[in-house]
Amino acid sequence: MTEARIEHLKELMSRHKIDTIALNPGPTLTYLTGLEFHLMERPTVMLYQKGHKPFMIMPGLESAKLTGSSLKMHSVPFGDDPSTWQEAFRAAFKHMNLEGARIGLETTRMRFMEMNYLQTAAPTARFVPADQIFGDLRVVKDENEIKDMRRAVDIAQQALREVLPKIKPGVTETEIAGELTIAMLRAGSDPELPFSPIVASGPNSANPHAAPTGRKLEPGDLLVIDWGARVNGYCSDLTRTFAIGNLDPEIELIYNTVLLANTAGRAAGKPGLAAGEVDCAAREVIDQAGFGEFFTHRTGHGLGMEAHETPYIFTGNSEKLEPGMTYTVEPGIYLPNKGGVRIEDDVLITPDGAISLSDYPRELTIL
Repeated sequence: MTEARIEHLKELMSRHKIDTIALNPGPTLTYLTGLEFHLMERPTVMLYQKGHKPFMIMPGLESAKLTGSSLKMHSVPFGDDPSTWQEAFRAAFKHMNLEGARIGLETTRMRFMEMNYLQTAAPTARFVPADQIFGDLRVVKDENEIKDMRRAVDIAQQALREVLPKIKPGVTETEIAGELTIAMLRAGSDPELPFSPIVASGPNSANPHAAPTGRKLEPGDLLVIDWGARVNGYCSDLTRTFAIGNLDPEIELIYNTVLLANTAGRAAGKPGLAAGEVDCAAREVIDQAGFGEFFTHRTGHGLGMEAHETPYIFTGNSEKLEPGMTYTVEPGIYLPNKGGVRIEDDVLITPDGAISLSDYPRELTIL
């Protein structure tokens, strides 16, 4: 599988006229090598030039990891003395003959430290963004990737079912987030979750990216829970909104509107459709109900080794959906100082439409 991914990478590099790529630790490096590295105070960079074995410039203490990859690589290790690190980069570049090369970077991952070492080692090279290459490389998932994502969804849903009986007035947002995190790990999630759970109650739920606080749940609250698990590096990302006791009629109305928008967004996806049309389908429901100004974010985003990746589901995105693409559908309405509702599912494009990987009940549940 690793060799097939490298072949796909070579095709994309040729298409975009990129000679070489330089990668920091992150999902793309793991996708290509099967190896996990993390960003730290020592630099780690993979250099890949078409037709040649990759070079791993890395701390010597990490060298044993290379035996875990089926991909054959050169290793340029260095020790703990930072004054020797630049020489490791120079050695790799000299062997690869990268004078004047176009070197593609993953702009959301490359740090100043590694960039400085790269530019000093190859002053005549041209460093250019290559995010389109990396997006295209990973955007269509194979059967094994989809299997891991299905399992990540199942774990997240199982964890929520375990935690719900503990949710009642007087419990804090942070307590719920902690219980949910433990439940996901207990159910089999990778130790590193895709993101820390969002648990937001009452007026806090009007903030789409609220962080859990010590606020205690009160009767009449909306409770937004946005959470996800990870399996073999692949993510799930779900949101459900609950009622703590009976709700104000206006709040019930926005809940039912978001539910209809979620249904429309999930139903819209199909091969060949522009990703932006999924956003339009969900947004139209909310606009027609008169709450358009309170839907303040895109309908969704791609999902895979990262919680946010291509394709991005916003109006105007002309990227065509293909079988094997996975993304979220998460419309929301947020009324300032009152509360918000979001309902989010993980969707897979199939040869003849779209299916939801998540099936946790979406109808309003009163806790």
